[in-house]
Formats: sequence, C-alpha cells, structure tokens
Amino acid sequence: MNPPPNSPPTDCTNAVPRPVRFVHQGQLKQVADLPPTTTVLQWLREHARCTGTKEGCAEGDCGACTVVLGQPDTSAPGGMRLRTVNACIQFLPTLDGQALFTVEDVSALNGDQPHPCQQALVSCHGSQCGFCTPGFVMSLWDVYQRHEQAPSRAELADALAGNLCRCTGYRPILEAGERMFDAPRAPLDLSAALGALQALGDDPAPFIYEARDAVDPDRRVRFIAPRTLDDLAHWRTTLPQARLVAGATDVGLWVTKQLQSLGDILYLGRINELQAIVLEEGRGEHPEPPQALLIGAGASLEAAWSTLTHHVPALGEIWRRFASPPVRHAGTLGGNIANGSPIGDSAPVLLAMGAEIVLRQGQHTRTLPLSHFYLDYMKNALQPGEFVQALRVPLLAPGQSLRAYKISKRRDSDISAVCAGLWLDLDGERIRDARVALGGMAATARRAPLTEAALIGQTWSEATLRQAQSALHQDFTPLSDMRASADYRLTVACNLLERWWLETRPSDALPASVVQVWPASA
Repeated sequence: MNPPPNSPPTDCTNAVPRPVRFVHQGQLKQVADLPPTTTVLQWLREHARCTGTKEGCAEGDCGACTVVLGQPDTSAPGGMRLRTVNACIQFLPTLDGQALFTVEDVSALNGDQPHPCQQALVSCHGSQCGFCTPGFVMSLWDVYQRHEQAPSRAELADALAGNLCRCTGYRPILEAGERMFDAPRAPLDLSAALGALQALGDDPAPFIYEARDAVDPDRRVRFIAPRTLDDLAHWRTTLPQARLVAGATDVGLWVTKQLQSLGDILYLGRINELQAIVLEEGRGEHPEPPQALLIGAGASLEAAWSTLTHHVPALGEIWRRFASPPVRHAGTLGGNIANGSPIGDSAPVLLAMGAEIVLRQGQHTRTLPLSHFYLDYMKNALQPGEFVQALRVPLLAPGQSLRAYKISKRRDSDISAVCAGLWLDLDGERIRDARVALGGMAATARRAPLTEAALIGQTWSEATLRQAQSALHQDFTPLSDMRASADYRLTVACNLLERWWLETRPSDALPASVVQVWPASA
C-alpha cells in the first residue's frame, strides 16, 4: 500500500530556522534562543513574568498550570477555537501560530473587571489557599465560552476533571460553575488576538526552531514541525533518531521529571492529514461488515474518543475518564498507542475492537493488526525511520457489542490498575466470536487467547462465564505495584467479565442505569 505522490517534500538542507511566533495578551511575541524543551509555564513565569499560572506537579496532573490556547476558526464563537492544556508539559515551540490565554487575560478581556467565572468563585467561596484557583478559573472560562447556558453538574465535573483542589472541596467550585451563568453574559472580544494571528499568515513551509539544548548548552538542537505527511516521511527518514512529539503528555515528563535531553524533535501537531478522522465502508466476512473509522495518528485524544463514542455510545464513560480534558486536548491517539504503556487506556479498547495500525516509512506504508504491534514491555514493531500514520478501527455490526471498563483509585484523571476492552458477537444465545483485551495485567496491553477460546462457540450463560474466568487465570500473571496487587488485578478482571455478562446476557441484561455512576445521557 503506497500513498499517492503529493508535493515534493521540503529539502532539509534548505530549511531556515526562525523564532517561535505566537500571540499573548493581544500582541505578537517572538522567542529565540531558549531551549526547544522550555515549557510554556517556564516562559510565562520566568520570562513573561506572568506568575498567575502556577506549577504544582510538573506532570500534567493537578491543573494548577491550566492555560487556554486559541486557533482561528470561523465556525467557533468569537472566530477562535479554544482548548485547555497543561502549560507545565507543553513545549514553547508548539505555540507557534497560536494565541495563549492565561488567568491574567480573563479579567483583561472583560474590561479589567472580574469575569463571571472569577466572581462566582468568590461568591461561592470556591477558594481557600488559592494555589489551584487560577487553573480552575481557566477551565471554567473555557466552559463559559463553549456554553450559552449552564451545563449539567456532571458535565461541569467532567470539564474540571483535570483540576485538583486540596483544601476547598469541589462542591463550592461546581456551584461557581453553575452560578457564573446567572450573571449578564460577558462579551468576548478576540479581535486583537485574531488580527495578530492573521498578520502571521499561514506559511506552508515546515517550521524549524533551533537553539541550545537545555541539558547540554554547548549543543544545538532543532524543533522541526512539518506541514504535510510527505514532509514528515522525508524528515523521519533523514533524521531517524529524532524524537517524535505530538502532545508531549508523556515525553514532557521526561524533561520535567527526568531532566532528559530530547535531541532533535519532530513535531506532529501541524500536519492536518494526520488529524483527519474518516468513516470508511465495511469489509470482511461478516454478513453485514461494519464501517470503520480511519483515525489519523495526530488526532487528539478528545477528537478520537468523542468520535468513537458518537458511533459506539458504550465508550462514553471511558472517554470521560480518560486522563483529563487538558491532557485529551493535547495528547493524541497515535501517541498513546505508539507509547506502548501497559497501563494506557486506548490499547485494550482498540485491541478488543480489532483495530489495525498503519505504519509509514518514506513512501511505503504497511498495515498490521494492533495485536501484532506490541512485542514486549515498551517495545513495538516500528522500524528505523517508520512512524504511525493512522489507526483503522472497525465499528459494530448487528449482533455485536462492546464494553470498556476502567478500574483506578480515583475516578477522574488517574492511571488504571486494570483497563478492559470486551467485544462480543452473538448469534442468538451463541457466542459467534469474542475478543477480551486487558491493560495493567502484563508487560503490554494484550488479548486473552485462552479466555476467548473458552467463550467462542458457547452459549452466553453463567456456566460459560465461569469457564472464561478460570481461563483468565491462565492467560495472565500480573505483577504487584503501588496501584494494585497481583491478586487484586486478577480478581477485579474476573469481576469485570461477570459485569460484562450481566450487561450483555441474552435475557434479563442489566440496563446502563444500574451500572453507571452518572446517568447514561451525561
């Protein structure tokens, strides 16, 4: 499978580095000579002297550093598409061509008066020590811009899932999120930021930023942002040792926690082709083969999971519980899969759905079943110079169902102890086919072949369930760690099989209202 030829890739030798250009406080900023792995938070606090944005965890968990990024979009309110991200793990060059909004901007854009979200936090006593408050303000400001009326309490809780408060408690903060819509509507004038962004134009050439390395100042390193798939393939072949970075939701911690040098960086965030999500016609041996989603590797976790949930509503809960909105806005589905963490939440679900992964090297592509991609702990089938181009995810045909379960210590924004993807194809009461995939149970997320064999061809009954639970003990020998013991993981995985049966058994299946914390429509 070879892609059609497009415009010739940019010649690496002729590309000219330039400063990072973005808009902050309505003005165009140009930054040069700072290491490419300088975070947005570092620039704000140490160089722009905007200290309202805080550093709590430096790993994208606590939300004290939440900021909002904007890109021109005529279909969005105010002509700009907004999204929350964590400034502590967002590398500064990723801001190129975007607008940056911080807590200092919220009142400034409201005529230097407290914005309704700020006033509501004050009125509802939504702040005590105040350290986390700027992050909550930015998440609430983002909610305010996306809604004309107050969303449900459950929707507010989901929007604030990436913001942790250690002293106030969430009730007054959620009440502030509701009350901010009671005040007269605050207008949002983004004309200054839009004008500054439009003055930059849309340069089709790759953006290249070059500066000293943060760890080894005597070394020069580059941040390279191709604009097309062909350019990326060319750069990847030319610089096979360069670090691929999309959302930096994992790689960012290598810098902030481990103080690593990343060397040259190939940034994937400016390639529109990589962000596309396309609905394809079905194929395969099923009498009514299901359609499939071809999801570009650069599609954000939010875009990918919201689209998957639109087609498979049973994925709604795991979408909302996958990390947090700022992480989902920055991170990508391709990055989460390529990372290969045994506790990543995407892989078990996509393995259960029978997903395929599309890999590209130069002008050649190849497609593998996702189950063949993971070789061992943090090892995969990528060859030198190869990258993940897309994921093909079959949807559900008649008679097929899917469940996805996440077990973690916290409900929101937490790493899974066990994550399960469970796919079932029933012909009446007989199991025509089944796929059981689990994360957190082995060195990689993987399917359970003995468990599947115990299911296929059998009546979907309690006796078959017990056989599958017994087989599961032969499929996995999990480890104990700080998240869960081996015994707990095996026990809870068997319990998830039982929940699966209770929800999907041919007769007297439990309705969603019995097994979900939030209402099914939330």
